[in-house]
Amino acid sequence: MPRRSAVPVLAAVVVTVLAWASAFVAIRAVGTDLSPGPLALGRLLVGTAVLGALLAVTRRPWVAPTGREWRLLAVCGVGWFGVYNVALNAAERHLDAGTTAMLVNVGPILIAVLAGLWLGEGLPSRLVAGLAVAFAGVLLIGLATRSADADVVGVVLCLVAAVTYAVGVVAQKPVLRRLPPLQVTFTACAVGTLCCLPWAGSLAAELGQAPPGSVAGLVYLGAVPTALAFSTWAYALARTGAGRLGVTTYFVPPLVVLLGWLLLGEVPPAVAVGGGVMCLAGVALSRGPNRVRLPVPVAREAGSAV
Repeated sequence: MPRRSAVPVLAAVVVTVLAWASAFVAIRAVGTDLSPGPLALGRLLVGTAVLGALLAVTRRPWVAPTGREWRLLAVCGVGWFGVYNVALNAAERHLDAGTTAMLVNVGPILIAVLAGLWLGEGLPSRLVAGLAVAFAGVLLIGLATRSADADVVGVVLCLVAAVTYAVGVVAQKPVLRRLPPLQVTFTACAVGTLCCLPWAGSLAAELGQAPPGSVAGLVYLGAVPTALAFSTWAYALARTGAGRLGVTTYFVPPLVVLLGWLLLGEVPPAVAVGGGVMCLAGVALSRGPNRVRLPVPVAREAGSAV
């Protein structure tokens, strides 16, 4: 990478990682005033509006999706943007932000597994070993929360979020071969918004009762971790390798733990932290030599998870 282009790429990576880390903390804070479904709808409405504005500003021609591409976009939007956000919001009502981030970060392994099974990319031994280590970490986190049934529910909701995130990313791969990343992200976000419309009445009612800080937090979630971070991720990925850039997502859970401590006064249980370290170790192991690559083309990926 030429030196003159390294600084903008590094800045894009830093913005992306910080934005995604801050999302877990913002959800935890806003979730006291907005329930999971309405919060997901509000975030996606803002995200769709901002992404639509970015599309208008860039003036890129709209590439008409084929029937198969529309189906894949629907899977991506329903899974990654709709169900994922509702499950994540619900999980953070039961778990602290740091524990939630560590659990959801098993998503890259699930993506590789689904890519191996669905897209024929194979299941190398390192992937299987990494999967085993990561889920041993999940079990350890479950043991750390075994004294409270609600916390166990939170662990399950995190796994639902991780699975739907993985399904959405794998469905996205074939679409990104032909359609522009910004268009794909906008369309998937809009589909997720449509899925969450049943909560429109609840959103209006809860916004009427929510304090200004929670309303601002909702707008932040839609504008920054959703719209801005997806855009900066795509910018960075177009200028560096997917595998190399993917390693930067390992910084998200530690940053969430730090931000949760500084802003919310939350610290995950020690055993849960140990389980989170195992989850991250499993992800790292699965991405070693001879691994299954991330299920996205190097220059066409639209984003990652939060």
